[in-house]
Amino acid sequence: MADSATGTTSSQANNKVSIRYTDKEMWSEAQEFAYLRLATTQAYKLNLWGVPEVVTGKKHLLTEYNVRARRISATYARFYLEKEEGGKASKKGRFYWMALAAFAAKTVACSLEDVRVGSMPSGVDQVAKGLGKGNLWLFYDIAPWHWMHANAPDCMAQYENTRSDTNLVPALIAATQVMPWAAQALPKIGRLKTNQHIHAAFEKVRAIEAIPMGDEIQKKRRREAQLEHLFAIAEHEQKVVLQPLIYDDEDFAWWLRQQRKAWVNWASPTLELVFAAACTTDDPELKSVAPQDTVLEDFKSRFHWIGKAAKKFHGLMQTQAAYMEGELQAMASWVSMSDPAPKPIPPYMP
Repeated sequence: MADSATGTTSSQANNKVSIRYTDKEMWSEAQEFAYLRLATTQAYKLNLWGVPEVVTGKKHLLTEYNVRARRISATYARFYLEKEEGGKASKKGRFYWMALAAFAAKTVACSLEDVRVGSMPSGVDQVAKGLGKGNLWLFYDIAPWHWMHANAPDCMAQYENTRSDTNLVPALIAATQVMPWAAQALPKIGRLKTNQHIHAAFEKVRAIEAIPMGDEIQKKRRREAQLEHLFAIAEHEQKVVLQPLIYDDEDFAWWLRQQRKAWVNWASPTLELVFAAACTTDDPELKSVAPQDTVLEDFKSRFHWIGKAAKKFHGLMQTQAAYMEGELQAMASWVSMSDPAPKPIPPYMP
């Protein structure tokens, strides 16, 4: 995807040539990571007997919203676990928001797989479309920030203010512009540019990295920095990306209001964040259920619950670290999920 470079070789032995990437090339590398993570070369066609066969072709975006959400969840988990390119096991914990985001993206996938959300007919499927849109564009926005810091922290600090959807090589600009909902999403979410929340979040990442693993005082400082980092990105996620992109959309908000009405409560899944790779759990200690008066499309109301969920997550990461990491490892395995093959056409029955 990135532009290639050519040059003349030298006849001198051991002669070295340095190639300097500009901010445009660096942000293109970061954006390409997000683009390729949600792409697949596997497509399906039906043979003469109606049996799906895998064919390898041009990369295309995964089409199933829930499959995309699970691959996004996997990527978030992998960033936290330092399994992505540029990851360093010794620095695990610096990308703290990513661990919470893995559970949140999994929750989006579970919602989309719930027949009460994901199987609504066209025209009344605004909730599913909104969830898919928010999940996709939050990932395109947030994953490149983390990739850049993991792979080129000095460039991240130097080039933070130059990121945008137009400061990319032509191939990446074109790829970004043809993503679903791009024309409406990019201006609403600030065109991928930095803001005070992103700046504060990565200041805290650097602070976490600088705190040595040592006595209880240092552990306490590290935990405090992690929580501050988490809330900074949560503010960005909810206020800068999701609020203008989906919650301010009147069609999406209207359907959320209908789901809150008593006569259709049966058709709305419980609003909860489950700290497990599974969609549900019977253990109340492993989930955060939204208060009944939560108005999801209202930022303050929604963020009040998110704050409580984040603090519960933070507690579990201290008291049940082995369990939480095990669940994150399980979610990390979804990174190569592909769209399901279409169902075979049933034989003609006269």
